[in-house]
Amino acid sequence: MRIVRLALAAAIASAALPAFAEELALMTEARAAATSLPPRLVTALNEEIARSGPEGAIPVCRDMAPKMAKEIVASTGWQLKRVTLKTRNPQRATPDAWERKMLEEFDRRAAAGENPAKLEKGEMVEQANGTRAFRYAKALPTQPLCLNCHGPEDKLTAAVKARLAEHYPQDRATGYSEGQIRGAIVATKPL
Repeated sequence: MRIVRLALAAAIASAALPAFAEELALMTEARAAATSLPPRLVTALNEEIARSGPEGAIPVCRDMAPKMAKEIVASTGWQLKRVTLKTRNPQRATPDAWERKMLEEFDRRAAAGENPAKLEKGEMVEQANGTRAFRYAKALPTQPLCLNCHGPEDKLTAAVKARLAEHYPQDRATGYSEGQIRGAIVATKPL
């Protein structure tokens, strides 16, 4: 009987290894695609802030970030999306059910003491159309640079407030403090 159990356990383990290896490879790919966007965005923001101040840098997040994401999609095949529970641009940043679940999980984990900069999750999911996909989410903690436009309202300059009101009349993406999770970047690849 013990030999039968061992043989059964070995068969199950050998069947699970390819699936585990596939998920590990997809997690590595997704992480690389998703984490390539924030450093490029921060560099562009710093350059534009130096040229025209925080209010002049608002178009970097609004216009340049989606273009950067499209370049990454073209080179990697991973769809990228920035999402948040407090949207500035509802057309682009509103989370779907899976993304909302990840954002809420990240908030719980950060509240329990985990480092927000290290929060991530990837998994195989079945999509609404019945196809499988690998989805990955990486928390985006608020950096000091982000506080220029996402910080407490009483700390935002009049020029930033005016520019935000002009472009985002329904803006809810302020009031953050340094290190607080502002959102997540999500990478998705249909399989």
